[in-house]
Amino acid sequence: MTTRAIIRFGGLCLAGGAVAFLGVFTYLAARFNYPEVLDGPAATVLPNLLATGQQGRLVWAVYALLPLIWLPAGVAAYEALAPVRRGAMRLALVFAVAAALSMMLGLMRWPSVHWHLALAFEHATPPAQGVLAAVFDGLNAYLGNYIGEFLGELSFSVFFLLTSIVWLQSPHAHRWIGWVGVGTAALGLVGMFRNVTGAVAPIAAVNNYLLPAFMIILGVALVRWPAVPVAPTA
Repeated sequence: MTTRAIIRFGGLCLAGGAVAFLGVFTYLAARFNYPEVLDGPAATVLPNLLATGQQGRLVWAVYALLPLIWLPAGVAAYEALAPVRRGAMRLALVFAVAAALSMMLGLMRWPSVHWHLALAFEHATPPAQGVLAAVFDGLNAYLGNYIGEFLGELSFSVFFLLTSIVWLQSPHAHRWIGWVGVGTAALGLVGMFRNVTGAVAPIAAVNNYLLPAFMIILGVALVRWPAVPVAPTA
């Protein structure tokens, strides 16, 4: 696969992933009251999760795999912009990998361990339900809040920030893309503290719309990336 093909593929993954994220998010919002349901107790959330059926479990499984798009997106951004700032883009690629892994770990709890907790919770005695609720809350805090949300959002925000800064230093046109990326990353870095203080909740809400928009913008820009000249062989 040529360098240009790698860049275009990564761009397609980034833009297509944004559309897929929106589609799955819309489905879960309608069927599972997502993401508001994340703040609910186990006695409410687990029965609702089970009520979505196998179709809902499948959607969660697909949702958990969508962060894989950060891998080809990170490689594409590196291949496109490494000639400008190789060190910065190498670091951006590392953060793209971290984003993929951390977000997958956070989301995979729903069709796997949370699903089995829901099955057990349905027929458990009240004391056993209390134990299951404690496990559910602990997994949400660790895999959800800390790994999936905080580390995941930190990682892709830094990826966007480094990529956008290097974009602004490159000779390519459309510098506005770099500025939009810097703004998206900055809002993301602030909004990820929404679980610490509600003061940043409005910023996080705005970023929920800006993030997929910038993913599509950057993805299309990578798809349309000009051909990379091949260095002459010795």
